[in-house]
Amino acid sequence: MKLILTEEQKELASSVRRFLADTSPMTRVREIAESDASYDPVVWERMAGELGLAGLAIPEAHGGSGFGQTEVAVVMEELGAALTPTPFFASAVLAANALVRLGDEDAAKELLPGIASGRTIATLALPDAAAVRAEASGDGDGHLLSGTAARVLYAMDADLILVTAALDDGRPGVFRVGSDAPGLTRTPLTTLDLTTPQARLDFAGTPARLIGPANAGEALARTLDLASVALAAEQLGGLRRCLDTIVEYAKLRVQFGRYVGSFQGVKHKLADMHCTLEQAESIVRYAAWTADEAPEELPIAAALAQSYVGPAYFQVAKDHLLLHGGIGFTWEHDAHLYYKRAKSAELLLGPPRRHRGLLADRLGLNG
Repeated sequence: MKLILTEEQKELASSVRRFLADTSPMTRVREIAESDASYDPVVWERMAGELGLAGLAIPEAHGGSGFGQTEVAVVMEELGAALTPTPFFASAVLAANALVRLGDEDAAKELLPGIASGRTIATLALPDAAAVRAEASGDGDGHLLSGTAARVLYAMDADLILVTAALDDGRPGVFRVGSDAPGLTRTPLTTLDLTTPQARLDFAGTPARLIGPANAGEALARTLDLASVALAAEQLGGLRRCLDTIVEYAKLRVQFGRYVGSFQGVKHKLADMHCTLEQAESIVRYAAWTADEAPEELPIAAALAQSYVGPAYFQVAKDHLLLHGGIGFTWEHDAHLYYKRAKSAELLLGPPRRHRGLLADRLGLNG
């Protein structure tokens, strides 16, 4: 059984879709992707201000709207369909969820209102991408960081950087680093997906402040599970857009005196893509529901979402490109943008085999 959105959630999706159609058409997406800009600050300001998206799931006590992860998934789905370059995932999903779940009330009170308003762009250096160690500096919760965070979303634009680092006893902690902190070097990376910028962060005795407990493993695990659900929603949006686009093309393109959609090889492929979409949507809707209503089921649902939806999106994006024929391989066509986003997103939180391993562990299948 597929869970369906409420009328309010459908209206949210419609509002975001109309907004993105007006402010972030593919022509604008291409302009940003082919420039040195990471995102359109005017669009981001309007997303955060007019629509209140940056603080959607941040508690009202900290300047947000207090909605759930299902609403975040609705927004991510529309952003994925439009390929909008925006720090929403880095700031409003990764960083905001980490701050909420670390349980540091002082840090949350200080930092979350800026994220919720969109004035602060935040990001989180994920554990898998951060080989960073922290040494106590003798200043209470102050520490000095050394090492490298290899791939950090929107790190060049971030005003607030949260870094996962190993303490002396090996336990993971989350540290707050200022964008202008001494000993911090930010190096932009050349990425496959031009719409999702990343950077390498190098720390050389960089002062940082511990947020939350000295062992943040549980909070980070929950943050990554929520990020997996949000990312799967973005992948679902891109998958749906690829299918809609190629179906429309198959209805219009004539070859050998017939519409290409009438060819058996094409229509069977489109049917397979539709079945993939239906399965992906069911998985994403369920995962978002568990995040809000059944948190004990979230770890399994999150691992399932990334195990299935990431590869599914990439397969559909690849078939979408191939079925367009020669035009699909050109730089001028949008197909390559979805293809690159699909592959980048598939690996963003770790390769599918990692999520399959997590799923097996959480289902008790590994002994």
